[in-house]
Amino acid sequence: MTSIPEALLWCLSAGTAAAVVLAALSLRARGQRAGLRTRLSAAEEQNSATLHSNTELSARLRATEAEIRHLAGTRLPDLTLALAHPHVPVPGLKDARFAGTETDHALSGVLEQVSDAITKERSRVDAAAQSTLRGATTTIQALLYQLQTALQEMQHRYDDPGVAQDLLNADFLNEQALRRIQATGVVCGAWPGLTREDSYLAELVVGATSRLRGYERVQVSNQLRDPVAVVARAVEPIAIVVTELLANALHHSHRELPVTITLQQGNRGASVIVDDYGVGMHDDEIKAAMELLSGDDDLLLTQLGDPPRSGFAAAGQLVRQYGFGVHVEPSPYGGVRAVVYIPGDPLLTVLDESTQPMSVMAPLPHRSGMPERSHSALPTGATTPPPPAAAPAAPAAPSAASHEAPAQPAEGELPRRRRRKPVSELDESAGRTDSLPPRSPEETGSRWAALQRGTESGRAAAQSDPSEPPRSPEGNAQS
Repeated sequence: MTSIPEALLWCLSAGTAAAVVLAALSLRARGQRAGLRTRLSAAEEQNSATLHSNTELSARLRATEAEIRHLAGTRLPDLTLALAHPHVPVPGLKDARFAGTETDHALSGVLEQVSDAITKERSRVDAAAQSTLRGATTTIQALLYQLQTALQEMQHRYDDPGVAQDLLNADFLNEQALRRIQATGVVCGAWPGLTREDSYLAELVVGATSRLRGYERVQVSNQLRDPVAVVARAVEPIAIVVTELLANALHHSHRELPVTITLQQGNRGASVIVDDYGVGMHDDEIKAAMELLSGDDDLLLTQLGDPPRSGFAAAGQLVRQYGFGVHVEPSPYGGVRAVVYIPGDPLLTVLDESTQPMSVMAPLPHRSGMPERSHSALPTGATTPPPPAAAPAAPAAPSAASHEAPAQPAEGELPRRRRRKPVSELDESAGRTDSLPPRSPEETGSRWAALQRGTESGRAAAQSDPSEPPRSPEGNAQS
């Protein structure tokens, strides 16, 4: 009977053990389910993060593609245009989120490389074009000089007035072509093509005026104190610059309006001041002109416009090479004032008028006791110039001091040379102040024809002398 309690005890023990095992299994199952739920949650979060990242990556990729299309379709074409026209703006990034990023740096690098390549290629092509033009203009310029020499020789050879007039017209047309070829060559880096001797500044200005149509409208006023001259190497360059400034003044003013030139002398040099009464220039035009006239930047032929305007560009090249200065500004007369400043050192000198007299075509200096030669036109119906102004009183006999060495000029001033002419020559030079009116091409041709007729009649009279050899109709002696 004692076996029943033991059996119950064993049953209780087995039940307890089973309960413990079941509890442990239940706990383990709950732990597994919790871990599974955690893993599932983590997986869901990871999937969400991955999906969000993929969305952002896709949006960034689309934005990058749009930025590249913006670079190729807008920024590069505008950059190419801005290199030729600096006022054209080049747009920046389309999406501001790329600012300062690697994408921004990469795109900026592309722009810089393209800009550098285009600039180098333009310079190379322009240099080749300038070299070709330089060679062509040099050859044409030499031929035109030969034609000019031939025309001048023919003017002396033939006495027929009609032929003389035709030769003058042909010579003037040749001068127009020569001026344009010369300016084009200078822009392309060519040498001006002429070497002259030291020349009076007044003669230089009159010579520059004679190269232009409408030269009869130009009025020259010589206010120089001394017989100032330009050194040989700078004569032709300064003549080219003055010619181009005068051409601009004549072209942009009415054909009935004058263009005035004033020669002024300062302590450190001399100036040629050109004033016109034309349409003037706007501020941006004056700024562009000053950039060309300064000669500071290398010039491309494509910057001269279409058709190319080479006048100011040629002046700028010569300014840079020879060291004088050109300035343009609004004129007080409503047009444009252009000033050519020539420094006394090293481009000016003072000549001795007794050994190298100034041409009668040049206006005399306006010195004390020596009135300036007038360039006003003759009154209607007048056949001769008005009587000259009264000559100044004869100076006292020169003392021994007048033959001493010239005084040393102050620092920065032009060298001054004392005159050593006798009194009779001074009176004669004062007589050169007669009024010389400007002449039209027709009047010049008629005067030249009259001179030729007089020469022909003189030769015909000399031909009646039996001791003279017979002459041809052109007035040349027959061999």
